[in-house]
Amino acid sequence: MSLDRELVGRLVRSALAEDIGSGDITTESIVPENVIVEARILAKEPGVVAGGPVAETVFQTLSAAVRSRIGVSDGDRVRRGETIMDLIGPAGPVLSGERVALNFLQRLSGIATLTARYVEAAAGTGVHILDTRKTTPGLRILEKYAVTMGGGQNHRAGLYDMALIKDNHIRVAGSIEAAVKAVRDRYPGAPVEVETASLDQVDQALQAGVDRIMLDNMSPDQVHQALQLICRRSEGLNKPRVEVSGNITLENIGRLAVNGVDEISIGALTHSAAALDISLEVTGWGPGEVRP
Repeated sequence: MSLDRELVGRLVRSALAEDIGSGDITTESIVPENVIVEARILAKEPGVVAGGPVAETVFQTLSAAVRSRIGVSDGDRVRRGETIMDLIGPAGPVLSGERVALNFLQRLSGIATLTARYVEAAAGTGVHILDTRKTTPGLRILEKYAVTMGGGQNHRAGLYDMALIKDNHIRVAGSIEAAVKAVRDRYPGAPVEVETASLDQVDQALQAGVDRIMLDNMSPDQVHQALQLICRRSEGLNKPRVEVSGNITLENIGRLAVNGVDEISIGALTHSAAALDISLEVTGWGPGEVRP
């Protein structure tokens, strides 16, 4: 997944407007306009980096005279103390953009780092690690990008690209069969997934011929029983993709990433990832000029 530069620009401008507002009163008061700084952004703990181009956009939006050099690319691992990016440019834009750049970089790197841990925990099983829609409002594209930098894959982008029939939809429709029919009547080309919480619902989803079945909040034993049912019912037919979701942890993922499961979706990748500890350090300063 690649970053949309126009979208990144809009998000960066919004974040800068929120933070700087009418002006950075501290920097404007203390730092002369002709001061040039050299700075580095460094990791204070190991992890997987994501968001370097976003951080660059922050400084470039404030001043085209700020030059950057990325030392660790998105998707790469970084060691404690390693330099992620070098900067040189007018002190004002560098210091005023510091917090916004770090906020993006820390948040996205935290997501990439946590995703990598889950991907490693499922390594060798053939099971793909997916994100969910449990993202920060307005930042979904960036956060889903960070998941891919950690080795994960994206589930649906939103409500528009796939039908996911959940428990409340089933209640309103009256049954899984009725819900699936309603979707296919109105959106015949849309992939259809059904969230199931019991073997009976799995059986109903199979009878409705859905494209994907989610086994939601099931124990490892229940997942095993559901996989046996899906295998029996799908013999000679197109087997739906099987997704496991709900209460997934690094401790139990090994018991759920089993043969027959195609994907495991984890909301914690985006809603509970801790920010990676990253800082900006000015390493040199003095009067001068840097031309864009």
